[in-house]
Amino acid sequence: MAVVLGIETSCDETGVGIVADGRLIGEALASSMEEHARFGGVVPEIAARAHLESLMPCVGKAFAEAGVSPREVDAVAVTAGPGLATALQTGVAAAKSLALAWDVPLYGVHHLAGHVAADTLEHGPLPARCVALIVSGGHTSLLLLDDLARAPIRHLGDTRDDAAGEAFDKVARLLGLGYPGGPAVAKAALGGDPDKIGFPRAMPGSYSFSFSGLKAAVARWVERSPGDVHVADVAASFQEAVVDVLTAKAVRACRDHGVPTLVIVGGVAANGRLRELAAERCARAGVELRVPAPRLCTDNGAMIAAVGGLLHAAGEPASTFGLSVDPSAPLVRAAIV
Repeated sequence: MAVVLGIETSCDETGVGIVADGRLIGEALASSMEEHARFGGVVPEIAARAHLESLMPCVGKAFAEAGVSPREVDAVAVTAGPGLATALQTGVAAAKSLALAWDVPLYGVHHLAGHVAADTLEHGPLPARCVALIVSGGHTSLLLLDDLARAPIRHLGDTRDDAAGEAFDKVARLLGLGYPGGPAVAKAALGGDPDKIGFPRAMPGSYSFSFSGLKAAVARWVERSPGDVHVADVAASFQEAVVDVLTAKAVRACRDHGVPTLVIVGGVAANGRLRELAAERCARAGVELRVPAPRLCTDNGAMIAAVGGLLHAAGEPASTFGLSVDPSAPLVRAAIV
């Protein structure tokens, strides 16, 4: 049984997970989100300091939950990019120290590959071929996947400007709903009419995404309706525009490429309306839908451990101890060496 410790410190959450043969056996998570809320977004220096304070306590908690000792660890995996430079450096430095002390291989992991691998912790190994839709605060990508550990990752489409999660944050700010925007908008939308306002859907004929125009349309609507803004209707109509585009393109990608499985991952995948509409459209198209539980959608150490486990099982080369962080790492492969 291969035991892999994973560390995730790319943004404002310190995550540690322990995976044994693809099964999550221990995890811990600490968030500095409340410290960033008053600034309306993540402050890198605050995030890095929070990681320093939380990381080793999280490691201890994960081991306690897993019921294993450091002597039983076979590999250490860590997010090496993309993300905030100082935050990433904190995690990579800790991972190097632990791997060196335990004399085990070190695997640098791409953060977005971690989101995809998170689904394996709930639904088992990925199919031989699938389409993955990654939707998070900083990324929106539509991918064609073969073997996540071994094969190159093919991008069908990416965002041209704002990511979906970023658009949620900005619209939440416009509506005075606070930070983080995704949960705030989703909550407000529960009381609104998603068909009330016909916000635009960008680039319907391609696999690429654009949400800056939608964000601008919301801003113009709010400006034209001072003192008469029905926040719930605006939130619901905006949310519907986002999830409509995301699900339509993802299902079409599956049809066009003859792929029977769609995997939706990333922080925005926790959105209830996205999950609901994706399920409806996949059912009509005869496509299997896989979406991990909401707690596995947001950043966590378990997903990084899952990628490390796949790399270790596939016999992929480990990273050297000269591993550097790459804050803007392109998603080409699961490993960053």
